[in-house]
Amino acid sequence: MTSEPVTVATPGEGAFWREGRTQLQQRLGATPDGLSGSEAAERLRRCGPNVAVTSLRRGLPFKIAKRLVEPLIAILLIAALISGATGDWQSLIIIVLIVLASIALDVVQQTQAENAVDALRRTVAVRVAVLRSGRTVEIPLREVVAGDVVILHAGDLIPADGLILDSKDAMADEAVLTGEPFPVEKLAAAADPGADGSDAALFGGTSLVAGEARMLVAATGADTRLGSIARSMQAGEPPTAFERGVHGLGMLILRLTGFLVLFVLLTQLVRNGLSIESFLFAVALAVGLTPELLPVVMTVTLARGAMRMAQRQVVVKRLSAIHDLGAMDVLCTDKTGTLTEARIAHVGSFGCDGVESARVTELACLNSRFCSGLRNNLDTALLASAGEGDGSWRCLADLPFDFQRRRSSVLVARGDEREMIVKGAPEALLALCDRFERVDGDAGELDDACRKRLLALIEGKGAEGLRLLGVAHRRMPAGTVELSRDDEAGLVFTGCAAFIDPPKASAGVAIRELAVAGVRVKVISGDAAPVVRHLAETLSLPARGLMTGEEIAALGDAALASRVRHVDLFVRVAPEQKARIVLALRKAGHTVGFIGDGINDAPAIHAADVGLSVEGGIEVAREAAAIVLLAPDLGVLAQGIAEGRRTYANIMKYVRMGTSSNFGNMLSMALASMVLPFLPLNPLQILINNMLYDLSEVGIPFDEADAADLARPQHWDMSAVLRFTLVMGPLSSLFDAATFAVLLGIFGAGVETFRTAWFVESILTQILVIFVIRTAAPCWRSRPHRILVATSLGALAVALVLALTPLGQPFGFVALSVPLLVTILAIAALYLACAEILKPYAIRPGRRGGRARSSELTFRRFRPF
Repeated sequence: MTSEPVTVATPGEGAFWREGRTQLQQRLGATPDGLSGSEAAERLRRCGPNVAVTSLRRGLPFKIAKRLVEPLIAILLIAALISGATGDWQSLIIIVLIVLASIALDVVQQTQAENAVDALRRTVAVRVAVLRSGRTVEIPLREVVAGDVVILHAGDLIPADGLILDSKDAMADEAVLTGEPFPVEKLAAAADPGADGSDAALFGGTSLVAGEARMLVAATGADTRLGSIARSMQAGEPPTAFERGVHGLGMLILRLTGFLVLFVLLTQLVRNGLSIESFLFAVALAVGLTPELLPVVMTVTLARGAMRMAQRQVVVKRLSAIHDLGAMDVLCTDKTGTLTEARIAHVGSFGCDGVESARVTELACLNSRFCSGLRNNLDTALLASAGEGDGSWRCLADLPFDFQRRRSSVLVARGDEREMIVKGAPEALLALCDRFERVDGDAGELDDACRKRLLALIEGKGAEGLRLLGVAHRRMPAGTVELSRDDEAGLVFTGCAAFIDPPKASAGVAIRELAVAGVRVKVISGDAAPVVRHLAETLSLPARGLMTGEEIAALGDAALASRVRHVDLFVRVAPEQKARIVLALRKAGHTVGFIGDGINDAPAIHAADVGLSVEGGIEVAREAAAIVLLAPDLGVLAQGIAEGRRTYANIMKYVRMGTSSNFGNMLSMALASMVLPFLPLNPLQILINNMLYDLSEVGIPFDEADAADLARPQHWDMSAVLRFTLVMGPLSSLFDAATFAVLLGIFGAGVETFRTAWFVESILTQILVIFVIRTAAPCWRSRPHRILVATSLGALAVALVLALTPLGQPFGFVALSVPLLVTILAIAALYLACAEILKPYAIRPGRRGGRARSSELTFRRFRPF
């Protein structure tokens, strides 16, 4: 055989199973006897090894560099360098340690994502039996090439994607790709193209659970369906809601800092010309606006949330996912194993009148108990539901199930009584019947009208999501001890046994809890529309609209993003389409969670803002997920969402307090520098003020959140942060200006007295206002956590001791008179009262509705469905 170019169709280019056996062999240059050794070696050299999942681990320097360019990290590092240049080594060390800890957490999280890919690599076979020039040889998995003919037996893992040349009772378990628990019958491919042919396709990573098959390899390595899943997991997904929020905050602080620093330098240049003192003052302003403790507050808040969730059997692998869980307004879920038990259960049997029938169950169980051959999960479910039986029947002969007949038969005896019981596909079994069993046990003629009515009954039950097995019987002559296929005729149709993958008991309650929390649930399944629709009705899922995989494939990304917002049920969805749906929802402005437990779910889990899996899920899904549920109970999700929203609320408390207070103080000093003949605070006093205020907020992660913050999805809203800053910051500056006027006009304060008095007024109002603005409710109705009280009042006590005792002399502080202190207290009290009055305007919720573009750096809150 000469070496010809081999064209391999990748998953995105077409379905090889539609080509037909003859056309595929011609395209691949293959024969039923397999390739020659030299041809296989040439193809291996040209196309590469059959490795569906390659590791793309990034080096540590690359991971660190990627995080150093984030705006917030860059701001903190610049502040650290400036602090070191001005002799403030303590600030330099603290900021660098905080940044390093934050980067270390991010690197660990990326490593976990890489582990998900490595877990996927461990799901494939090691050695494979192939035909080489008509001889069966075993070769390593990586040496399989397109055009190879693979020999498969029950229990073998499929090494690549291919088409079945011939099969004998072959059944494949494709649950790792489709998520469905039912084995799939596999038949030999038709010679000519045109037919669907999907029942003749085998896919790498799945397994053959029964029978034998010869497969022509059509795609290897990255071109397989498993390879496409691996690529999607290695692709860079859009930033999560938390990452977008932190990025937006960094850009806001950068703009505010740049504005104030340039303003101060410009005014100093106009008034006095540039001096080293004015430069250091501007630098101190820049450092003062930097939220040095933001990474610490976020990490401690998220870690505390993770500990509380762990008590509810929820493992958080990526801390920021707690925030994303609270921001989630859409939860996409696979059906099997998530909303259902991922097992087959016998839920009853019905007779020819559609009414529950114990007679049908009894006959079906006798067939399952006595029939030899491979016992499938339907037999297991039947026997589990029926118990031991009366034991009076004994088996004389049987005809095991095979795919040509699609049925199994047993001959049973009780005394002189002989009965043949047949069980199989209802439509096929009905064709062998000429009578049906009435309610009274008598047999009636199965005419065309009756046959049509029974077929309609079977179709209706199937539309309810039930999988059916037809049951028929025939009285055999006394003394019969053998069965033949010819005996399977002239049967009496008795009814059907019904099976279902039952919904989880907790799923309905969990869906209602999620709806109350403002989270819309969307079901994404590979099952048919009737099955998914029936499940939605069973769980009382308020579903709007339905889309099929074919409709999804026909839409571009923009059109899909428009459609998915108004659709809640997705059926006949291919594994790669799940991630498309998730990304389309994110593009439409939603914060999306995805929960699944199979390999087919891993790309969607990876693409979601918050990926979730369950403890019993495939290792790949657990590795790709940011959150793993240890208990098979979706009810913990609602608790996790509340925890995420509590975490977000506490982070936003720090952000609002820090940006508004720092901006107000820095604005006051910038304005004061225009009219005062001296700087209102020296650079060291500015840094002390900023550090003590940050320490006062260390207790925020332990604080409780308002009920309103827990009721609806919460999103980073930089416009709301800016509004709060522009309301509360200038209010603080207004009272600072009043303090300046009192100090100079009434008390005639000198430079040291002025700086000390303003430091006391500034730190007093900054810290005490925490108890006002930590809640949207009136401050006297919401009690702060005792740790927040301790850290805030403790920092205030340190500041007052430092400013009002001889300990503060090295920092430029002096003693203040009693009348001046009383005046400062009165100003602070009036400020707190005004802050309480203006608070509703500053914390006013952002406008809901509308759609945010993915490229925007400000993110609005969206109207719940």
